[in-house]
Amino acid sequence: MTSATAERPGILNRLLDAEQERFRALHPRSAAAWQQGRQHYLYGGPSHWMRRWAGGFPIYAEEAQGAHTRDIDGRDYIDFCLGDTGGMCGHAPEAVTEAALAQLKRGATMMLPTEDSIWVGAELSRRFGPKYWTLTTSATDANRAAIRISRMITGRRKVLVFSGCYHGGVEEAHVEIRDGRVGLRNMIHPNGIDHDAVSRVVEFNDVAALETALAQGDVACVLTEPLMTNFGMIPVDPGFHQALRDLTRRAGTVLIIDETHTLSCGPGGYTEGHGLEPDIFVAGKAIAGGIPAGVFGLSEEIAERLWKLVPHVNPRERQSAHLGFGGTLAGNALTVATMRAVLERVLTSANYERMIGIATWLAQEARRLIEAAGLPWHVTQIGARAEIMFMPRPPRSGADVIAGRQPDLETLLHAFYMNEGILVTPFHTMLLMCPATSEQDVDKHTAVFAQFIDLLRGAGAI
Repeated sequence: MTSATAERPGILNRLLDAEQERFRALHPRSAAAWQQGRQHYLYGGPSHWMRRWAGGFPIYAEEAQGAHTRDIDGRDYIDFCLGDTGGMCGHAPEAVTEAALAQLKRGATMMLPTEDSIWVGAELSRRFGPKYWTLTTSATDANRAAIRISRMITGRRKVLVFSGCYHGGVEEAHVEIRDGRVGLRNMIHPNGIDHDAVSRVVEFNDVAALETALAQGDVACVLTEPLMTNFGMIPVDPGFHQALRDLTRRAGTVLIIDETHTLSCGPGGYTEGHGLEPDIFVAGKAIAGGIPAGVFGLSEEIAERLWKLVPHVNPRERQSAHLGFGGTLAGNALTVATMRAVLERVLTSANYERMIGIATWLAQEARRLIEAAGLPWHVTQIGARAEIMFMPRPPRSGADVIAGRQPDLETLLHAFYMNEGILVTPFHTMLLMCPATSEQDVDKHTAVFAQFIDLLRGAGAI
């Protein structure tokens, strides 16, 4: 180890201390609000996720429009976080606002279907493939329902996930492989769940490990994203999806594709764009323009198997099957109205073309700066989403991320970006475009990223 290498952690810590001090000076009202919030909320804010911003406390938002957010200290940000995808339509898009206000005047929730739901169901099938759909209040709930249905129709207990995955609050997905051993991921604490009994975990892109895991005949379903987006973006190897589909069919295992993040790939998500054939399709977050919502759709084969256990409603009998999933507010009129507005007027082919073009430009500019500086970093882009990762090449698995990730650099970048008026996903360095993201927004990101590189070079950290 060289003396420069040994000194680097200390340099990064000093730089982070300076950025956090600058953040406190720039955000006095947010700092005061955070202290008040800590008196009443379990972890300081309405959601414990909100404490994970790199400044030491979150900014308090006053308003957001399009691709920009303004805080209570009067500072404006280009928002590439977009609510960690929930705001992918942009903040307060006119179509969604109009639909929401009109429906609120007619009633937000009656536990009754509306005519909008007929249009939404047909549109979901048009975009994502013929399915029998159910609406939920989140993608977490949709994944839980998909898992329960898989267990009901297969009689099996285990759920297979890929190390480094994230599928919301699904217990079965809270596992990872670290140093060759399976354990709970991301500081999740044991809570009485026997994960050995309900979970199996293998590395993404590892066909041999997947085949071995499925061959035991006890896996009800595989739950996966088309490519991994929550542990640092992990692209999918050529041929992996075909192997995954072939192996799950051979094993009698249900394949669940969770497109909550990869909905950014196009109007039909990654599934439509790459011809995937999930048994159950899941999406959430952006699909209702920021109103809490999720969807899951069953293929006809899976639906028929479920109907054998829980038949269609007999018109002379009241449906009494609880099924073990659902929610009083699921499919409420407000959500359905905003979902229709999103699918009909916001997440259109034209808007996707623009969003993806903007993301491509941002990724190219970031790569240009990295190459010019001779840095061992890379940028991955998929659809309207890009990520800067501080490692030489894209990871193939969660193990690669664990081995190569530099969380100290990520934290410093996040703090520096906030001080310069840019928000990115606080859990890693992922940037998302919305229809309102402009060329000027990308130009500012390019300039600020260049300043970050200069900061590191000037301090001797690179």
